[in-house]
Amino acid sequence: MVLGGWLALSHAVCVTAPSCSPDEPFLLAELKPGRPQQYDWKASCETWSVAFSPDGTWFAWSQGHCIVKLIPWPLEEADLSCKASERKTRGIKADVRGGGGSKEKMLECGQIVWGLAFSPWPQSGAKERDGLPAPGRSCLILATGLNDGQIKVWEVQTGRLLFNLSGHLDVVRDLSFAPNGSLILVSASRDKTLRIWDLSRDGASKQVQVLSGHRQWVYCCSISPDCSMLCSAAGEKSAFLWSMRSYTLIRKLEGHQSSVVSCDFSPDSALLVTASYDTCVIMWDPYTGEQLRMLRHVPLPPALDYGGDIHASSLRSVCFSPEGLYLATVADDRLLRIWDLELRTPVAFAPMTNGLCCVYFPHGGFIATGTRDGHVQFWSAPKVLSSLKHLCRKALRTFLTTYQVLALPIPKKMKEFLTYRTF
Repeated sequence: MVLGGWLALSHAVCVTAPSCSPDEPFLLAELKPGRPQQYDWKASCETWSVAFSPDGTWFAWSQGHCIVKLIPWPLEEADLSCKASERKTRGIKADVRGGGGSKEKMLECGQIVWGLAFSPWPQSGAKERDGLPAPGRSCLILATGLNDGQIKVWEVQTGRLLFNLSGHLDVVRDLSFAPNGSLILVSASRDKTLRIWDLSRDGASKQVQVLSGHRQWVYCCSISPDCSMLCSAAGEKSAFLWSMRSYTLIRKLEGHQSSVVSCDFSPDSALLVTASYDTCVIMWDPYTGEQLRMLRHVPLPPALDYGGDIHASSLRSVCFSPEGLYLATVADDRLLRIWDLELRTPVAFAPMTNGLCCVYFPHGGFIATGTRDGHVQFWSAPKVLSSLKHLCRKALRTFLTTYQVLALPIPKKMKEFLTYRTF
């Protein structure tokens, strides 16, 4: 079935054994790029990045061939919340639209797209300027990191190009907006630097700072939800933790045995995870630099082996679930894993080929993954009802650092729980 003349959609395909748990991830939908367009002579087809908008109303897909697809969410006619007993192929209309009647859009970026990041454009505080969203009108923007070092910023609703940011000397591999809507953007590049941009500034000069110190390509950058810290992962055995207030290096996180390629903060900023080619995910306390857990990717037992010949488990991507109790990882052993942090083990597996990236839907229930074939897949994820204890911890840790918790006149066991030493 062709979607907008470009996408082929296979929907609700069961990929788990009939006896599997209802919480096992199963493939809900898969989008495939259509015939390569005019750029295919110089562009590869990989889906290096996928992203949901913070409010969950749009999905961005770097589908290769210099194209980004903007798809309204949810997909109409696709019942992405179907029960496990309803895992069967269903038809879907060619004209797929999301809520509010918004239509999908195609952004022609002119270069291979490596990084994607959404941010709201603030309703107030923005001055009237030619070509920019009008003051008082709330909208979404999307930043795209390109092969030539440029960053193009688009208005999502109209598909207009708002900015073209120049400064990087090589591929812009990853992008991260400050979650507070301040229009602060961090870019990570193969030129071994990170750059800080302030899109609220007047004029062409929006670059605020250049962060140097990495000796290899910078693969990933992540800003903590409280906007106080920035983590960067490069082709090195350590990740760097930076202050988002002074733009200085806080510490190096050392513990991996090979290149660190992905990182993400928990929703309350109390935890940081890093993923490496050494097949391990390390969970850190970013305030103290302490290693709290190490999650090792090991081959599946024969009964659960999905038939792949690849035994390498080099990691490609890691991300936290919205409530902060689960992780998703994509590795070269052709598996998507979902981890329970309390159990410290994977609780679900799904077979996927050539996975490169993964991201949770902001409101939970789904995971999107991108592949080397240019595809994007949507998977079910365990529905989580957080305990009252975890909700209280999350609320407290949103504004209390580890050191502030340790200074509280409360029992030691409670401090250990609040600092994630115990679950």
